[in-house]
Amino acid sequence: MQNRHLFMRSHTLCKLLMVTMLFGVGRLSIGVAYSQSLSLNTISTIAKSDPLVITGAVGTQNTYRYTSVGNGYASPLSNSIYANLNISVYGISMPFALYFTNDGLDWNYPHLNFRLTPAYKNWRGHFGQSSMAFSSYVMNTSFNGIGLEYTSDKYRGGAFYGVLRKAINDDPTDPLARTPQYKRVGWGFKAGYGTGKNYIDLYFLRAYDRPNSIDESWRRYITPQENLVIGLKGALAPLKWLSFTGNAAVSLFSADTDAPKVDSISQRFDKIMDIRYSSSARFAGDANVNLTFPGFSTSLTYRIVQPDYASLGTYYMANNYHSLGVNMNAMLFRKVALSGTFSGQSDNLTNQQMYTTRGFIYNANASTRIGKYLSLSGGYNGYTQVQGDGTVKVNDTTRVHRRMASFTVSPSFMMERDALVHSASFSANYTSNKDLNKFAIGESDVKTTALGASYTIGVKSWNTDFGLTLSNQCSKGYKTKYVSRIATLATGHTFFEENPLSVSGSISLVYNEVERQSKSLSIGGEVSASYTLKKYHVFSTSATFYKYGDVNPTKLRSNLDCTDITVSLNYAYTFSLLHIKKKENRKINQSKFVKKVTDISEGFSE
Repeated sequence: MQNRHLFMRSHTLCKLLMVTMLFGVGRLSIGVAYSQSLSLNTISTIAKSDPLVITGAVGTQNTYRYTSVGNGYASPLSNSIYANLNISVYGISMPFALYFTNDGLDWNYPHLNFRLTPAYKNWRGHFGQSSMAFSSYVMNTSFNGIGLEYTSDKYRGGAFYGVLRKAINDDPTDPLARTPQYKRVGWGFKAGYGTGKNYIDLYFLRAYDRPNSIDESWRRYITPQENLVIGLKGALAPLKWLSFTGNAAVSLFSADTDAPKVDSISQRFDKIMDIRYSSSARFAGDANVNLTFPGFSTSLTYRIVQPDYASLGTYYMANNYHSLGVNMNAMLFRKVALSGTFSGQSDNLTNQQMYTTRGFIYNANASTRIGKYLSLSGGYNGYTQVQGDGTVKVNDTTRVHRRMASFTVSPSFMMERDALVHSASFSANYTSNKDLNKFAIGESDVKTTALGASYTIGVKSWNTDFGLTLSNQCSKGYKTKYVSRIATLATGHTFFEENPLSVSGSISLVYNEVERQSKSLSIGGEVSASYTLKKYHVFSTSATFYKYGDVNPTKLRSNLDCTDITVSLNYAYTFSLLHIKKKENRKINQSKFVKKVTDISEGFSE
């Protein structure tokens, strides 16, 4: 009897191993509880998922522009075509995206983007134009290549390799040639452990320009660069009301890879990056202390970015400054929200600049709800800039000392009834930008007052909205005055229920005046429509038409003789290309199979 029991168990294990190999769920581990649990979860997920599901979307966007003053600011025609496809095989998701766009009629510089990001459980792959979350001091750009990420409750990691920037290598003899740039390649990885309150993450990036990616004549004016960045980010919460966060990075940057090597140092790092006479090592980082109590929270932040800090994985980043700030939030009587911020910043960390600039930012905001329908918010924002000595002593007559202050009040009202929905809002803002230099006569001072009001009424039985918006802005400077007034009337209506058709339109009147210089008027409107057919096809179109010109009667030309026209045609189709569902009998067999696996694991545990 015992032999028969052992035979049955061995026979069942053989079937389990064969099915496991067919499904491709990984190796089968015997005697390790964690491995058994992982295999069971994988098999269970497969059993619940359909064998194959293919969905996606395709569409196009086309815009035509005409202006009587010339097309210097925009291309007359822009087109784009996109396609998204998602393939799911037993729960393994593989998204695919393709995007093509071009501006202009000549099709000189078309853009083609491809992206495939398959995901299954804690894993996600990246193929084509994609991005990965890195430290803000290390990388915040996308890449065109390959990557892999793993994310679980506590563990996470990832790596990538790809092109960070395409080369621009137009003909040097072309008078309309674009500004050249090298092809930039990069690779990096990240690893982390912990939860939202206590964690640590490590980041690494290696990026460099391809010298041969542009014409040799261009290389006389721009130099290829390379970079290595290591970042560390973490958080620690020793108490419920106390936490610390930090983010830091060290960047080794070479501004010219053609510069001679520093042999005494390069030999130590030659396998990672050559140290040249154009190389520099810089630091950037920030640290925060956070306090959180019921109804009140505050944080203290210090940030420093050394001069010439740069990472080839980021867009432009300000450097050569440090700042210290405090932020506070509070809730009073469970209905009044208060917030405030104060921070100071100073540049010229190495005292190499001619002058040192210090700036102070401060703001306070409050919002509350009064009754059932009325909300009220208000705030104050301020900024003060002070110039100090550097390598040169500041001249008092030319010293930069400015202060900007802004006050805002915004009440809003909303009431919904059985037949109508009313909403109204009003805003008032006063801004002052003043030169505080004692020798200044106010030539750069500006005071601005802005008022705005809007009202919208929705008629439920008509599926229609009507809205009116008014705004007035007046700015006064030294012997100048600027006024702008805008009025807009808009409406929208929805037809049908099964295949909805939405139509909206607006008419605007804009008047601008610079006192004793010019008066201009703009009159125009916009019409748009969107129609959804059988929930899968979406057709949309929009058109704008504006007439504008100088209406100053003292000028020789006083009419609306300029015209702008924009027409857009768009289409989108979402589809389910293929959906193979699991059969009922197969569903029952898979359930029995999972039960057998469970019984076997329990037998081994005994």
